[in-house]
Amino acid sequence: MEHNKIARLLEEKFKEPEFSDCFLVEVKNSGANKLEIFVDSDSSITFDKCRSISRHLESIIDEEQWMGEKYILDVSSPGIGRPLMFKRQYKKNIGRKIEVFQVEEKAMVGILTEVTDESITLEQNVRVKEGKKKVKKTIQTVIPFENITKTKVKITF
Repeated sequence: MEHNKIARLLEEKFKEPEFSDCFLVEVKNSGANKLEIFVDSDSSITFDKCRSISRHLESIIDEEQWMGEKYILDVSSPGIGRPLMFKRQYKKNIGRKIEVFQVEEKAMVGILTEVTDESITLEQNVRVKEGKKKVKKTIQTVIPFENITKTKVKITF
């Protein structure tokens, strides 16, 4: 299955008003007869949106016989455990705790407070030594996108 075909079909679907804030995150072939599609949106990706997208794709895949008679099509949101891949996913997660892995740096965990075209800002509560005491301080760290290798949203309870 050619991923570009799926991307083009989804572009058509995403022109509909109800899906205008949706975007393709990843197309994954899992074996000869399983296709996984991960979609996200700037607001929220619901079960109904995923089902509608799945039905749209199924109708064309069946008509064109791209995957034969029997196949599995799974359309879902990327889920909390999958890394963020697009700037628009970062914007949607402002205020949430994230873990940022950087080129040649230690991973950092903090609250995502700002997203620009070039970078993100991470807020962290740290303990620093002032004289003989350790004091809690809140620091803001700006991380350029070019330094980020992977970012995951952290689940907090």
